[in-house]
Amino acid sequence: MSERFVMARPGCDLAGERWPGGAPLVVLLHEGVSDRRGWRQVAGRLAPQVTVVAYDRRGYGESPAGTAPFTHVDDLLGVLDREQAGRAWLVGASAGGGLALDAALLAPARVAGLVLIGTAVSGAPEPELDPDTQRFDELLDAATAAGDLAEVNRLETWLWLDGPSSAEGRVGGAARALALDMNAIILGNGAREGEGGSDVDAWSRLAEVEVPVTVACGELDAPFTADRSRELAGLLPSARYRELPGMAHQPYLEDPGRVADLILGALAGE
Repeated sequence: MSERFVMARPGCDLAGERWPGGAPLVVLLHEGVSDRRGWRQVAGRLAPQVTVVAYDRRGYGESPAGTAPFTHVDDLLGVLDREQAGRAWLVGASAGGGLALDAALLAPARVAGLVLIGTAVSGAPEPELDPDTQRFDELLDAATAAGDLAEVNRLETWLWLDGPSSAEGRVGGAARALALDMNAIILGNGAREGEGGSDVDAWSRLAEVEVPVTVACGELDAPFTADRSRELAGLLPSARYRELPGMAHQPYLEDPGRVADLILGALAGE
């Protein structure tokens, strides 16, 4: 069972959950179209083998947008301080992976290892989009210009949950309902992924990341994400790459058991 907590930060109270267990501490960092709820099934499979924490970044889930200057790395370090954790494993999906990488560079003494899923990387070159992903880019631009948040949500869920080359609705049921609900809150809050950055050019500093890293990406994710993930794994000093067959950008919703196994394998050095 998880324990909900609220942590006071300058200009914002961050909402989170903690699943008690053994060492080490594993912090699950959500992506830009979800909140901590996306990790619940994974967390339930990790605890009590390890202690797990997941929280909503500012403007996501139950955490408001905030009223004071901040960085996501500072907020993350505040979570680690709350847990009295010297070092923790950081598991990040997409934007959450980018945050994990930035934290490993800015506070290396606090990070024991990384698991990065379909990750963003600060400072990475602008990708060249394949035709399927480019089509979504154009449709999303039109829906955003029209102020049609429901259409933006539908398209983003199709793109990220199903995959740009997959049929809409490939993933259904509770996973799709949750994905739509999480992203609707983000769109309603007007949260922007660019806010809270630490001006870290991680792409040019990958040689400094000395902890073990597992880089994973869904087989059905956008091709530029898969290509960047493979390249990232090759550039990091101590990294391995894992493809997640049959899944797209949100594998923790599609198959939480497989993602939990991926994380436990990384902790074991597999």
